[in-house]
Amino acid sequence: MQINLAGKVAIVTGAGNGLGRTYAFALAQRGAKVVVNDLASEGAAAQGVVEAIAAAGGEAIVCDCSVTDETGVADMVARTRDRWGRVDILINNAGMLQNRRFGRVSLEEIRRIVEVNLMGSVICSHAVWEAMSEQGYGRILMTTSEGGLYPVPGAASYAAAKLGVVGLMNALSAEGDRYGIRVNSIAPAAATRMTDGLLSERDFARMGPASVVAAALFLVGEQAPRGAILAVGAGRFERAYITHTLGAEIPDGKVTPEAVAERFMEISCRMGDQAPDGMHSVARVGQA
Repeated sequence: MQINLAGKVAIVTGAGNGLGRTYAFALAQRGAKVVVNDLASEGAAAQGVVEAIAAAGGEAIVCDCSVTDETGVADMVARTRDRWGRVDILINNAGMLQNRRFGRVSLEEIRRIVEVNLMGSVICSHAVWEAMSEQGYGRILMTTSEGGLYPVPGAASYAAAKLGVVGLMNALSAEGDRYGIRVNSIAPAAATRMTDGLLSERDFARMGPASVVAAALFLVGEQAPRGAILAVGAGRFERAYITHTLGAEIPDGKVTPEAVAERFMEISCRMGDQAPDGMHSVARVGQA
């Protein structure tokens, strides 16, 4: 299966550096026209990406706005459609990392992390949604993290935001299916400015962006799945699921806190666990 993006139009947020920059180059190499988005403070870096893409024979433009700026994002999408007539791909890559004990982080700092990582994805996805719906085609990639999917100390606000984008993906994947919009998430592990100082030299050397970019391009391609979470890094690819155990049923009249405590190990047993979709979850509740 060849991933051919010729004629597609892609917006990549946070694309002046790091993974976003690599995504932009890879999309252009596969034939996509690319909008390189980043903060105005990263304007020189973003312009450098555009110039490098043009030098290689591709097409790209810069849009320098924060993903939290609703007016700026709306203008970016309007400029993209004015220039190329459509938006096919959105990679929500822009983000901020926070790594401090919960009690030492101010509420203002927490709001900022959630605003960029979660609301930035909401704002950008909302801005392209109607255009994608009207044309009957769209691919949206969220950026989550294993730090949101699994317990990691010292990153509460980051974890909350990164698991929030999975919930956003789930809802949009179900809603977008009828419009030809497929929404997925990637949990990347790569050596970038964001991870500088957090990885050993050995791990940093092994964790180049190639694996992450390969997964990302698959997830925004024609044959993209729906509602998948791929954890990727150092050549390893794993799919993450949110599952339910088979659980236990406690008879009417015997439902007490003590009964739950007594059967907690049975309730928690992972053997045969399932990753239900929304309708199956509703059906199971109705049967309980």
